[in-house]
Amino acid sequence: MIIVTGGAGFIGSAIVWALNKRGISDIVLVDGVDHPEKKKNIESLNYVELEDKEIFLDQIINHKIPWSVDAIIHLGGCSSTIERDEAFLTSTNFNYTKYLATYALNKDIRFIYASSAATYGSGEDGFSDEVDLKTLKPLNPYGHSKHKFDLWAQKQGVLDQVAGLKYFNVFGPGEYHKKEMQSMIRRGFLQVLDSGKIRLYKSHNPEYADGDQQRDFLYIKDAIEMTLFFLDNPNIGGIFNAGTGVVRTWNDLAKNVFKAMGRNIEIEYVDMPPSISEQFQYRTCAKVDKIRNAGYSHPITTLEDATMDYIQNYLISNKRL
Repeated sequence: MIIVTGGAGFIGSAIVWALNKRGISDIVLVDGVDHPEKKKNIESLNYVELEDKEIFLDQIINHKIPWSVDAIIHLGGCSSTIERDEAFLTSTNFNYTKYLATYALNKDIRFIYASSAATYGSGEDGFSDEVDLKTLKPLNPYGHSKHKFDLWAQKQGVLDQVAGLKYFNVFGPGEYHKKEMQSMIRRGFLQVLDSGKIRLYKSHNPEYADGDQQRDFLYIKDAIEMTLFFLDNPNIGGIFNAGTGVVRTWNDLAKNVFKAMGRNIEIEYVDMPPSISEQFQYRTCAKVDKIRNAGYSHPITTLEDATMDYIQNYLISNKRL
């Protein structure tokens, strides 16, 4: 039995889809299906049960899990980088994860969880997953909540027994419920349909031109492969970057959206909201040597190919994986 928390969400539902493709349906989804798009994410998936996240936590705390569990893939929690309620984030992203990890470690259950590239903060010291965790300085409460668990696992001496993935900018089918946290590819696609142009943030850093802020954009299909690599290799532990290792700009991304849609390029640069301007990352780029050296050998999809696949095969027809 494999438990996938956040199983109706973006990466979670994609993981279940990939497990189904392997012929695995002995899966419990843990999530609150509180959005019609999340309901659509799991309509065609095969699984045993959909469990409420609070009921599941109670089962974990009281050791009343009714299944014989082989692995927990913990992707649930709050993924909003603009959430400011630190108590909520601590409860949802730190405490919940800690309870699950403790249970899994005590029961010899494989535990794979979502950390985040937000833990790196401004990135002024790089994005290596082999640095001392104590040196990292997240810029926002979301990043702090994720970093707090990484530090807890390190302090407990269990990092080599679990696998954490620091996902960079993941995009792809199934993200339609994420509101302002949807990728710029999905939002740009909708903007082009609505107005014929894409709006990008102006730069407030003289080192970067408008739209030339840089990101590591990772397609959901690659995020799936990287995650399941640790399910297939239960003896590999630690925290690993999940990214491409290639830096691209928002302008690159926008141009690829126009190309995939067969439209002329028209980009409008708008002011960045004050609420995020002080915490904005101008560059992110995963260092992927660690996961490669661990044995992950799949080729990683280029932004060009990923954008074309996403728009042509999913967004235009409003499909999911």
